[in-house]
Parts: sequence; structure tokens; C-alpha cells
Amino acid sequence: MRAIAGLWRWRVNPLYRTTDRVEGWLALAAVLLMTLGAPAVALWGTRTAHETLMGVVREQQRQRHQVWATAAQSTPPAADGPEAESGHRVNATWTAVDGRTHSGTVVADRPTEPGDRLRVWVDAHGEIAARPMDAATASSHAALAGFGTAVAAAGLVESVRRLLVRRLLARRYARWAQEWARVGPDWGRTGRSN
Repeated sequence: MRAIAGLWRWRVNPLYRTTDRVEGWLALAAVLLMTLGAPAVALWGTRTAHETLMGVVREQQRQRHQVWATAAQSTPPAADGPEAESGHRVNATWTAVDGRTHSGTVVADRPTEPGDRLRVWVDAHGEIAARPMDAATASSHAALAGFGTAVAAAGLVESVRRLLVRRLLARRYARWAQEWARVGPDWGRTGRSN
């Protein structure tokens, strides 16, 4: 808003240079682009990310299935690392949707004994997979993507504005240097002939 007030206040000032006027219009354009364009970009980014992520949700829910695994042997959790925080590693066997038997290490949320049954997620090949993404998680990620897109768009607008203002300042300083070179040698000796 100060940019608009600044444009109006300086419009009749004789010291107001063309570069000042351009700088004021750049500030106004940047404010308008940020206030009107950033929400539009956020909406576009959210919709695009939501459509993409919902496709991922449908694909993961189609390809991943939950099956029963039977614990064969429990292994002690690592002293440090992600396994120590995420659960207990268990050697287990399971039968995939296609009927083939698989074995491997799974992570259980509780201590298990040999013969205990636990639910695990497997992919289309019967290998252990992460739980499929749900629609609520996809929506949250899409909202974050839209917010990030809006912030990036506003940052881009501000970066371009600053780059153009820097160029205007360089042009202004070059003109001052030219004027000083023309007027400077006679400074203080106006009207005298030596």
C-alpha cells in the first residue's frame, strides 16, 4: 500500500526521476502479483499435486495388500539407528496374494515370539512394502505443495523486482557519474575565467 501512496505523492515532485517512477510501478506490480497471483498459483499447485497424489493413492491401494506373517525368530533391535526407534525386527514368513511363500525381516510394533502372527503390507510381487498412502495424507501433502508453490512464486516475483531495481540503481549511478564528470571540474568556479 505504501508503494501506491508513494506513487501518488511523488507524481508532481520536480525531483522525481523516471527511474523513481519505474521503481514505484515495479513495487506496485510486485504487490499486485503477490496478492492476486500467489493465491492463484497456490490453488493451481494444490490441485495439480492433489490429482497426482490421488493417482498414487489409487495405484498403491491397488498394488499393495495386507497379509498375515508368522514370526520365525525375533532379532534384538539395534542399539541406535532407525530400527531402534521404529520397532522390533522379526524374521518372518508370509504367503503373498499370488500364493507364493516369502520370508524376510519385518518390523513389528511389539515384541514377538516364534509362531506369533502379525499383519504386514506386501506389493504385487509379494515383497514387504510400506503401508499405502491414504487420501487424508495425500490432501495434506497437496496443501503443503500448494503453499510451497505460492511461497516460491512470491519469492520469484520479489527476486525479479529486486533485480530490476538493482539495474535501475546502476543506471541512476551511471547517470550521476556522467553528470559529475561534466559539472565536477568546474565546481566552485562557476563564472570565473582562469
